[in-house]
Amino acid sequence: MGTAPTVARRDRLGLGTSPLRPDGGPKVRGEFAFSSDLWAEGALWGRVLRSPHASARILRIDTAAARALKGVHAVLTALDVPGSELYGLEFQDQPVFASDVVRYMGEPVAAVAADHPEIARRALELIEVEYEPTAPLVDPEAAITAPPIHPEGNVVRHIRLRHGEDAEPGLPGGDGLVSVEGTYEVGMQDQAFMGPESGLAIPDDGGGVDLYVSTQWLHVDRDQVAACLALPPEKVRLHLAGVGGAFGAREDVSLQVHICLLALSTRRPVKVVYSREESFFGHVHRHPARMWYRHSADPQGRLVKVEARIVLDGGAYSSSSSAVVSNAAAFSSGPYRVPNACVDAYAVRTNNPPCGAMRGFGAVQVCTAYEAQMDKLATALDLDPVELRLRNALASGDRLITGQVINGTAPVAEVIRRCAAAPLPEARPHPPAMALPGGAGRTADPARVRRGVGFAVGFKNLMYSEGFDDSSSARCRIEGGAITVTCAAAEVGQGFVTLVHQIAEDVFGTDGVVLAPAETATVGSAGSTSASRQTWMSGGAVDAACRAARDALCGRVAARHGLSPEMVSMRDGRVVSLGREVDLTLDEALAGDVVDESVTFRHAPTVPLDDKGQGDAHVSFAFAAHRAVVDVDVDLGLVRVVEIATAQDVGRVLHPLQVVGQIEGGIAQGVGLAVMEEILVTDGLVRNPSFTDYLIPTALDMPVVEIAGLVEEPEPGAPFGAKGVGEPPTISSTAAVAAAVRAATGLELPRVPIRPEHIALAAQ
Repeated sequence: MGTAPTVARRDRLGLGTSPLRPDGGPKVRGEFAFSSDLWAEGALWGRVLRSPHASARILRIDTAAARALKGVHAVLTALDVPGSELYGLEFQDQPVFASDVVRYMGEPVAAVAADHPEIARRALELIEVEYEPTAPLVDPEAAITAPPIHPEGNVVRHIRLRHGEDAEPGLPGGDGLVSVEGTYEVGMQDQAFMGPESGLAIPDDGGGVDLYVSTQWLHVDRDQVAACLALPPEKVRLHLAGVGGAFGAREDVSLQVHICLLALSTRRPVKVVYSREESFFGHVHRHPARMWYRHSADPQGRLVKVEARIVLDGGAYSSSSSAVVSNAAAFSSGPYRVPNACVDAYAVRTNNPPCGAMRGFGAVQVCTAYEAQMDKLATALDLDPVELRLRNALASGDRLITGQVINGTAPVAEVIRRCAAAPLPEARPHPPAMALPGGAGRTADPARVRRGVGFAVGFKNLMYSEGFDDSSSARCRIEGGAITVTCAAAEVGQGFVTLVHQIAEDVFGTDGVVLAPAETATVGSAGSTSASRQTWMSGGAVDAACRAARDALCGRVAARHGLSPEMVSMRDGRVVSLGREVDLTLDEALAGDVVDESVTFRHAPTVPLDDKGQGDAHVSFAFAAHRAVVDVDVDLGLVRVVEIATAQDVGRVLHPLQVVGQIEGGIAQGVGLAVMEEILVTDGLVRNPSFTDYLIPTALDMPVVEIAGLVEEPEPGAPFGAKGVGEPPTISSTAAVAAAVRAATGLELPRVPIRPEHIALAAQ
């Protein structure tokens, strides 16, 4: 690919450089095998029957006609689940198949396996399900006190956060204090990955099963599947198939149990590929949010107190709502010094579609609110919005509203200054039609287009929190002159496969390292590819495993040659002594032996939040600032995002090109949430399960992204000093775009996504 390198191979591949991704070429050429491309001899096709109702009782299920259809090999319902009838990421509260009630539109009721996907579709039509529809509970605020729709109740978790001497509800005392209030909403966003859910299950002769699937967490999937199949975990072997995007939606089990049940029932391989419409029903989404805020500050603009009530709609089942609401509460005041805080945050069950993890989970929703509040406060104080943020910016050593002191780096002021200092794009006096809001529609009158500039800052934790035993395992094996690294970290597009080679290059001084496929049989869990954790956690595990294998090999060579261990090292892939008395290839150094080292890496311990929302719940934090420039057609309500400038706290840049890619991708999802992306739900029924009606930014919608600064302040305790970079680009980019549209229109616009009618009909 491309021209020959002009620098030494090692210089090209080590940490801090931008080597080509090993999966990049095949993906660009269309040669990469995604999970939907899998096949096995004699494979059947599986499909799932889903409820058309958001809430109903199941009175009867008759599968006789479907079973009698030629070419059908299995029809399964809840009666055919041999093990646990429930599964779940944090709480086992979701049924494999609904049996007595359905709690959301799209809930699985039955599954079939057939010779052809069309036969499977016809079989689903022949299954007779008699429903008695019931009134759905769709208002998350009402759900807090409404009769329960689930045996575990409606409230998944309530965080009651009280911080400071003035921690109860009510305006603070003091002369000259300024207070601003606002109520804000965030719609339901879909992860909208390009590759729909798919997988292939192959039964073995011993009653076990191999599942090839696109997921974010192989081992947790395995454990949930094994429990439902009533099999020991070692008999359920998961293999990571090619992943076509994730963004949180693949953390939860979707088709995994169904496809394995079908394979074990038929004793044949079974393949399932969701349609795009089914994908909208088959995975969790970003939690919609309703948030009330009150900010109080002194006349100089120093924050005195933040009050908030946050309600997240978790939909029918808990998924990761407990962690999402914890983040929403913990980061509800933004990256600012706040001496007093009173926050109540709820995650509730409703009969709306289930919601769970999505890029920046919990932090995205509250950022749209607290940054709107900071702009309101700046107006009330007659202060520049950037200056107000600088006056309150967190720094290392400051205390969060959870009571935790930031012991790591916190360059909040630096990301603000760098972002704000980026040159603004020039407004063209006669822009072409494609550069105006509406683009190819050629509808905008240039005289009625208004430009707006908005600024926002956000932050979020890295890794898992609240006492979770977060870990990642990696294995390094040296045999026959080959170095093989195994780690179960899911490559979902973030570039971990590249990072492994960079780490091994730095440890062994050679690029001749093989990364084995991610699976569950030969290596321990790597945790989920989420929470901006894999660079720190699995990167740390791979680094430790490689160093352990290198040191073991060098130690053996030293012992054979009567040298002290510190006299032997690896250079350019060879084992050499300090004076070069020993200079061996890997094969010669092994002398027919094998080096095999496995390491489990953990971060510093955390603790759960207490009954006042206080505690050292998090490991580390990452910060980012965004400035958006938009053009708005005020008559038609159309918005064009012209540019987004950003500065981000990254700890240390390990792969410059991939960092930029993560920032651009995260901003694309932030722009989508700001002005176009929303799953529309009416009375629990999804109205737009397609990319025709659920709109995401295309290349023509994307603004210019100006990287104003990658702030490198190595994080103490982090492997390589690096912080994860995947989530911060999404957190405050939405808030910045919304702020820019407000600046252009003069409207309050308290809800995202901002729709054309919110602007065009505001005066009517």
